[in-house]
Amino acid sequence: MDFTGPFEVLSRVPGSHFHVVWKDMAPITDIKGLRLLPDTTLEACPQLDVLIVPGGFGQEELMDDDAVISFLRKQAAGSRFVFSVCTGALLCGAAGLLNGVKATTHWSAFHLLPYFGAVPVDRRVVVDGKIVSAAGVTSGIEGALQLAAMLCGDTVAQVIQLSVQYAPEPPFSSGTPATAPSEVFDSARELASLITARRLETAKRFAAKLADLKIDRG
Repeated sequence: MDFTGPFEVLSRVPGSHFHVVWKDMAPITDIKGLRLLPDTTLEACPQLDVLIVPGGFGQEELMDDDAVISFLRKQAAGSRFVFSVCTGALLCGAAGLLNGVKATTHWSAFHLLPYFGAVPVDRRVVVDGKIVSAAGVTSGIEGALQLAAMLCGDTVAQVIQLSVQYAPEPPFSSGTPATAPSEVFDSARELASLITARRLETAKRFAAKLADLKIDRG
């Protein structure tokens, strides 16, 4: 949903064309089995107005992928906006795009943002210049609606919101660490413990690499 939520919103922006980008044109299968079909490659992709960077468990491997990181840097330099969802923020951080930038990410990785020079802000959506970051998964819809408003105005964004009937009424109040019952939070934190530990080590490693890296964010 890091990807499909923003796709549902931003593909409805008038005059927009949405690209699905990867190294080759082979189908991509996510960790839960959803298959996505790229329509262009990293090398052939035109300059994007909005660069969307989703997160997820695969984010760890991509942080060390030079082709992906170079693509993010190149596209970010010429884009109007860079939009990260969930731990896509850590990918942006690995590309050197978050130094001095206010940002957010999934609650389980929120404490890692300073390793990438970011200023953590505990909100669902954070806008700092051309960098737009959304917290965990579902907040990508809200971030996309915010972007739609920034691109085309509030009325267009509200028409999109109504078209997709985005008016959430969750059955539980356990959507954030602050509101979840303690036993629910403990269970969720335990489920994320292994990837959280790996992400911490990766963040420490990148903090050292980024110390001497200067990136033009445009």
